[in-house]
Amino acid sequence: MPTLPAHPTDDVVPAADGPAGTPPEADAPAEAVAPLLRGIAVLRRLTDADGGTLGLSALERATGLARSTVDRVAATLARMEYVRLDGREVTLAPGLMELGNAYLASLRLPALLGARADRLADALDESVSLAVADRDGVRFIHQATRRRAMSLSFRIGDLLPAERTAPGPLFAAEWDEDTWLRWRLRRSGDPRDLGFPAVPPRERPTGDDDFEERAATAAAHGYALDDQLIEAGLVAVSVPVRDPGTGRVACVASVVSHTSRHTAGDLRRTLLPRLRTAVAAMEDELRTAPPAAPGPAPAGLAAWTGASKQELGRGFVESLARGLTVLTAFDEARPALTLAEAAKATGLPRATVRRALITHVHAGLVARNGRAFVLTPRVLSLGFPPLSRSSLPGIAHPHLAALAERVREPVALAVLADSGGEIQYTARAGTPRVMSAQVTLGSRFPAAATAAGRVLLPGPDAAGHALVDDELEPGLRTLAAPVRDRAGRPVAAVTVTAHAARRTPKECLTDILPELLRTAERVGAELRVAARFTEVPLV
Repeated sequence: MPTLPAHPTDDVVPAADGPAGTPPEADAPAEAVAPLLRGIAVLRRLTDADGGTLGLSALERATGLARSTVDRVAATLARMEYVRLDGREVTLAPGLMELGNAYLASLRLPALLGARADRLADALDESVSLAVADRDGVRFIHQATRRRAMSLSFRIGDLLPAERTAPGPLFAAEWDEDTWLRWRLRRSGDPRDLGFPAVPPRERPTGDDDFEERAATAAAHGYALDDQLIEAGLVAVSVPVRDPGTGRVACVASVVSHTSRHTAGDLRRTLLPRLRTAVAAMEDELRTAPPAAPGPAPAGLAAWTGASKQELGRGFVESLARGLTVLTAFDEARPALTLAEAAKATGLPRATVRRALITHVHAGLVARNGRAFVLTPRVLSLGFPPLSRSSLPGIAHPHLAALAERVREPVALAVLADSGGEIQYTARAGTPRVMSAQVTLGSRFPAAATAAGRVLLPGPDAAGHALVDDELEPGLRTLAAPVRDRAGRPVAAVTVTAHAARRTPKECLTDILPELLRTAERVGAELRVAARFTEVPLV
């Protein structure tokens, strides 16, 4: 049976997000790292922002930080490739997902149970989700959605109020008095659920007795229903997946539908038995899965942050960078770490790691479990929900634009079309030249005759790059390099197209190829982070 993170016993109450303009270090313990709390506050405000983007002035207002502090935090996060800076705007970047990935990896549940949830969704032709408890809320860790005109908009990492969900009563059946008290205080302070941007506000607040009764009923029957609690038309049925070692709820599996297909009663009568069968198989999976094999610990973090500080000077907040990298020390084989183990895994000084962990406990990202520390679901609040919906064209576009500016030639991204014999262009970035190649998004060309196709098609001709003359029309040269997924397979190609009058074949290889290879690798690196626990569409 695999080791799952134990339920922590916090001796420090995690801080809630304060209202806009509240200094993030307010009420923090004396040993907390203030720059780390400021960075966390910036990431959370960006997570809640439309499109994961805010201007520097808006971040200043939202966080209550001085503008110079916001500038330094943003520059540091950009150096870590957690955000992108575009003029005066800051946007979340896929690299940030490595923090949420660390939590999901240490949890092990998505890796062990995700495929079974996907198969159940296929068998029922309904959406299936896995969720964990986040204090008095519910946070999704896996989604298998159906592509319909009326489909779910919830994302991995989204936080929902427990009382408006089907999983909530099953988690609440195990709450202690402190959690019930926290829930009542939250309900009285936010009766319309305005603090939960993933759900529409309540139109009519309800009393507390209803949820307490639902929790008692769920405990007695072993399942729970959501009959349009989130919004009209949405129904769900949930069953707990229990940890074989402790018997407690490890996560909750839910089948979600719409009243146009099923009523809540239909779900209970027709789909609940099949959900229970799938949950029994999930519990067998937890019981029989071997322990995770130890993987390599993060390497060179201390040297990297030190070098960045030396290069950027005051523009790089080393304590912020080091504090965030502590979260990446956790993984499948290291779900819980003592202070000494975390220092060894990161290569950072023990005192630095200690203060970072104290800060993360205050922020609610880490909890104590005896002498060890474990990540909490709140790590997913650092950018994961908006980034979990990333597509490959969206990931690639900023890199394509930067490459086009450097080489002053049009750049594009292509994938193999469903036919397998054609490439399809899915993203592009142009240049201000009077004459340049125009690539129409969605256009297709025979793969074997294109540079992109030659690096994407399987076979002995597949290589690290390809150069083709007269590709789109006579006089055009195209150079392509592959974008590789987590398994090392080429899934897309970055291309640069130049007129033969401007670049000889040799100049293409000497002037453009190095920049092209670096760009393809950057796109692939972000794709590999984004696709670890989420599906990233290629088009």
